[in-house]
Amino acid sequence: MKKAAFCTLGCKVNQYETEAITELFASSGYETVPFDEKADVYVINTCSVTNIGDRKSRQMIRRARKHNSGAVVIVTGCYAQTAAEEVLAIDGVNLVLGTKGRTEIVKLAEGLDSSSKLNLVGDIMHNHDFEELRITKYEDRTRAFIKIQEGCSQFCSYCIIPYARGPIRSRPEDEVLAEMRELAENGFAEIILTGIHVASYGLDLKNTSLEQLLVKADKTDGIRRLRLSSIEPMTLNSSFIEKIKASKKLCPHFHISLQSGCTETLKRMNRKYTAEQYMEIARGLREAFPDCALTTDIMVGFPGETDEEFEKTLEFVRAVEFAGAHVFQYSRRRGTPAAEMPGQIPPEIKERRSKIIIAETEKSRDKFLGAHIGRTMEVLFEQRVRGGLFEGKTANYITVHAPSDENLSGKFRNVKLLEAKNGVIIGKIID
Repeated sequence: MKKAAFCTLGCKVNQYETEAITELFASSGYETVPFDEKADVYVINTCSVTNIGDRKSRQMIRRARKHNSGAVVIVTGCYAQTAAEEVLAIDGVNLVLGTKGRTEIVKLAEGLDSSSKLNLVGDIMHNHDFEELRITKYEDRTRAFIKIQEGCSQFCSYCIIPYARGPIRSRPEDEVLAEMRELAENGFAEIILTGIHVASYGLDLKNTSLEQLLVKADKTDGIRRLRLSSIEPMTLNSSFIEKIKASKKLCPHFHISLQSGCTETLKRMNRKYTAEQYMEIARGLREAFPDCALTTDIMVGFPGETDEEFEKTLEFVRAVEFAGAHVFQYSRRRGTPAAEMPGQIPPEIKERRSKIIIAETEKSRDKFLGAHIGRTMEVLFEQRVRGGLFEGKTANYITVHAPSDENLSGKFRNVKLLEAKNGVIIGKIID
């Protein structure tokens, strides 16, 4: 039996796609082995959101060749799509595939050897077909992802992803619901709907929308929780909130990308909202979902970000009081408008600003967790973390650790929340 190994870098979409590609190899008779073991085929699904993503992608490519000099090495994903010739030039790469054509990956792999050099990356910008990469089972998982959408047409001035993923393409509604039912039959009680730009789901299909999909998904038997991955603010207008607030299954956790709390900075970023509009959306969600967690992404050091603009973001973050945030420093991406903007911020200033925002978001996270101490909440447990502790999530995405002699993986339990520590709540199982 031939062996295949896989490495995923980057976002939840990449994770989903790697799972689907793994299943394609398994259905063709390949044994899946860990990436640091000897395999006949290595597949590296790359990320290109930041320069760090590019660098990690190159490191994993070189590591694969060290594991087996006679293996076939295939590179796919965003870095492969946007820098195909650069990737192919890396010693040991046999095939560069990009972000389409993955359904044929096994067939392509079997036509290669360790001396092959093939670049099959094509023009993604005129691709209007959703590539059907489907997952029917997950190994050792309690939550399942469903990719509902591909591509992005927002063209934020700092972002390479529209050039890596192409225009928006939505998966037909009936196919999404069919996969959801199949996953429910396989025992998954929580489903996360993901995509490159989830907010644009249905815009290209004309006969559905994200809110319509959520209303129908809410009626799917066997599913107890539905989650949305990162979503753009302007999707969550009053009309959208009104349609989804009666959902019995949608989790009260919304990851709404902010990037900056300063309207002037947002304009240079080519974001499609103001700080004031974002604040109004946050208020609307908290009114409709009183216990909801709002989490976000915040970028510091965007070109031209003055001390005054940074202070506006800091004050905005304090006002919103996020339950969690991914804070990152602007990374210059070749081929994007922001890369050519004046006022590039020195690394030491970006580092300082990053630490300030992280400290502030940790304060608001701790305040959010503290407000839940003493409550009893339902937790879906996922895995044992250390000793006798199991880790799980509440519906509003609080990470909970609780002691148990029982294997709680994939099980719901009511837990009394006792103490918050380092972003986690320690609890006691009630029943």
